[in-house]
Amino acid sequence: MRYRHVCIESFGYTLPDEIITTEEIERRLAPVYRRLRLPEGRLELMTGIRQRRFFPHGAKPSEQSVESGRLALEVAELDRAKIGVLIHGSVCRDHLEPGTACSVHHQLELPGACVVYDVSNACLGVLNGVLQIANMIELGQIEAGLVVGTETGRSLVENTIETLNADESLTRKQIKQAVASLTIGSGSCAILLTHERISRTKNHLTAAAVRANTEHHGLCHSLGAETPSANAAPLMQTDSERLMREGVATGVETFKAFLEETSWSHDTLHRTFCHQVGVAHRRMMLDSLDLDDQRDFATVEFLGNTGSVALPTAMAIGLENGAAGPGDNIGMLGIGSGVNCIMLGVAWRKTLVGSRLQPQHRLGLEPASVVSS
Repeated sequence: MRYRHVCIESFGYTLPDEIITTEEIERRLAPVYRRLRLPEGRLELMTGIRQRRFFPHGAKPSEQSVESGRLALEVAELDRAKIGVLIHGSVCRDHLEPGTACSVHHQLELPGACVVYDVSNACLGVLNGVLQIANMIELGQIEAGLVVGTETGRSLVENTIETLNADESLTRKQIKQAVASLTIGSGSCAILLTHERISRTKNHLTAAAVRANTEHHGLCHSLGAETPSANAAPLMQTDSERLMREGVATGVETFKAFLEETSWSHDTLHRTFCHQVGVAHRRMMLDSLDLDDQRDFATVEFLGNTGSVALPTAMAIGLENGAAGPGDNIGMLGIGSGVNCIMLGVAWRKTLVGSRLQPQHRLGLEPASVVSS
């Protein structure tokens, strides 16, 4: 897929104030650690994640998506009447129905002549939204579109901790399938796309490549009959090792097509932002693609895996901190369970990012508050 007229105009993002360290999660897992004689520090050693952030109990995804969307629109100084589509692309939603996008559309006071709906595709929902908006712009159907998403990971992590401590029949092997759930964090992000004729940035989306390897759809899946809402108590079962191998293999295949579609090479791909799962996954992915980790920007160590908003939030934070600039070719390399892969190429010119964090907090250097209770 190639594009001529689409620009990634701006980002908006919000992160929770409450920070939970991996050390604190292990403290809460003390009963199962004692029973199975697991060494302290095991979780951080396996994942490389030091901390993650959580929104308050009961927070609705729409609340943060509205804030992120507002920030993206404000920094772009775009007339909201030009927004022709709003997509809510995260796993987490307010309710089973109506679409969470409806609440966001209403609160952002977007026009009535606007396509409004949710997209759900594990960790790729926001990138799927980018593709759909880009296609509508390229076809001349709309001038601008906004994709938003918010992942509220608290309930998954807390329910996983409770389940692991309560079920004394679990073995070490079975507990490994819950490790991925303990890496989850919360975050929110919005991406505004426009036609080049109304763009202030001229950050052209040049091409995209996609691949589906769905024979591995069972490697990561939810358990039970939970509903996709802020108050759900979900559980996940993940074969992390196989998912990593198959995800990387799918990524390698997609990357070949990505280079062909963009007409770029390793040398002319100046900066990458990948989906953020864990340190080992990132290292394996970059090595397999023969990419220099110094050209990649990561946030997973202090934000954890924030699902569909992990890649765009990392990109927004990286751009804020000068990770890419005018003339850089950027690869947005997304992989999600299923297994699916989306890779986008952007010729960067100007950065517009709206956030409500203080600069020293953006890289997780000086957290506003670390919770240990």
